[in-house]
Amino acid sequence: MSDPAALFDPAGVEFHGVSHRLITARLVSGGITAGIPFLAGVILAFTVSPWFWLLAGPPALLFAWAAVLVTRQVKAIGYAERDDDLLVRKGILFRQLVVVPYGRMQYVDVKVGPLDRKLGIASVQLHTAAAATDANIPGLPPEEAARLRDRLSARGEARLAGL
Repeated sequence: MSDPAALFDPAGVEFHGVSHRLITARLVSGGITAGIPFLAGVILAFTVSPWFWLLAGPPALLFAWAAVLVTRQVKAIGYAERDDDLLVRKGILFRQLVVVPYGRMQYVDVKVGPLDRKLGIASVQLHTAAAATDANIPGLPPEEAARLRDRLSARGEARLAGL
């Protein structure tokens, strides 16, 4: 019986990780989401009743849990370029490996939001005819995102022309 973990680590394939700045980006957005109810609970606890500390507790605990979880999730993201396809893996508990053949790619998209720009990261999105095989690689340095975009586009055009 084969090991299920081997499904996500093909032999001879070296996966590249993403930037650790993605952890900061995800924690900042999570901190804003958790910070608003936390601050509301703190302000109400000081001004109205100490019972409102109960409102501040759950967001603080959820953010602490998210800090641990996000760090592990980002470390689990990886991608590998092979001769005929691109592999993208992610997930800790529910692992996922997406294989995108170069000949099936329709276009490659690079996205950078305001927080991403500030932290110096970008996302590369691969689009295919089947929506289920679209792949996203978040947290890449801009130079790597541009290199990957150009390389994947060139490989996709070469494979498509060979059909």
